[in-house]
Amino acid sequence: MGFLFPTLLLCLSVVLTSFQTKAQEFDPYLNANVSSLSSGRKLAGRCNLFRGKWVYDSSYPLYDPSTCPFIDPQFNCQKYGRPDTQYQKYRWQPFSCPLPRFNAFDFLAKYRGKKVMFVGDSLSLNQFNSLACMIHSWVPHSRTTFTKQEPLSKITFEDYGLELFLYRTPYLVDLDRESVGKVLKIDSIKSGDAWRGMDVLVFNTWHWWTHTGSSQPWDYVQEGNKLYKDMNRFILFYKGLTTWARWVNINVNPAQTKVFFLGISPVHYEGKDWNQPARSCMSETEPFFGLKYPAGTPMAWVIVNKVLSRIKKPVYFLDVTTLSQYRKDAHPEGYSGIMATDCSHWCLPGLPDTWNVLLHAALFG
Repeated sequence: MGFLFPTLLLCLSVVLTSFQTKAQEFDPYLNANVSSLSSGRKLAGRCNLFRGKWVYDSSYPLYDPSTCPFIDPQFNCQKYGRPDTQYQKYRWQPFSCPLPRFNAFDFLAKYRGKKVMFVGDSLSLNQFNSLACMIHSWVPHSRTTFTKQEPLSKITFEDYGLELFLYRTPYLVDLDRESVGKVLKIDSIKSGDAWRGMDVLVFNTWHWWTHTGSSQPWDYVQEGNKLYKDMNRFILFYKGLTTWARWVNINVNPAQTKVFFLGISPVHYEGKDWNQPARSCMSETEPFFGLKYPAGTPMAWVIVNKVLSRIKKPVYFLDVTTLSQYRKDAHPEGYSGIMATDCSHWCLPGLPDTWNVLLHAALFG
């Protein structure tokens, strides 16, 4: 991925010339470390957990979907008839170091009485469900409660006082109904009040920024006092993410709260991305096993890195983009119970479990 960065950053700088900003230099092959961050996206150590390969592991999956009460129906692929299970059997293995296995007892001990919140779109729901199932499988008889009042959901492991939250907000910035219609306010985050007081925050956004036509949920974009009918989506994403970074800088106390940003989660609707143009994720049963994903690095990944390179508070980048690009086999396909073809979300058990293994490694590293 690193060799693509200069070219993509140059492209982004052309798109974003009006901002007159310059990304700080960084080495994308380093592993960001929460405890050692000093200015924004902090880097330490030569162990990169995000470069590696998928290996078959007969001990997987990490939990039985039929015994987990927290899986949203759209991710429960076995319930809706997916005939294969091999996609559940792959473990991520970094090239340069071992990835510790998830241990819920350690997690529950360290985060007893703590609050962990996922903030973002349905990919955050995917990860939220996954972590709840991973913990539940270790303490299946622990008392739990689940509450939901949009946009907030909460799962509490009562015997440990651990609270897992999900705050649904696809853009992180505000989407409000005004007299002119629905307005995406790219320099406003009123909902951030609900994110305060957490011990861990895991943010995610991107997929909804690409929606157009009837699936676009806004009528206008507002910046300051100006309304725009639309805007270049990469510029829009950059502006919105910069507003989020400003919120983190102002509101996060690193002594209390560890902040993570989940990398861009890829889609697999077009087989040309992995050199099979006649295919999509439908009926894919194996990961992509090459070392270089043909579609390359998404421009959204470059924008995320640009923003994180300038943020002042510690933020750990869960750089899951490449390892997720390899998993063309891990989507619900036609087995979501909701969408006829779903190549954007992920089956559970499945890929989001690895995101949480990486989150666990970062928290305990």
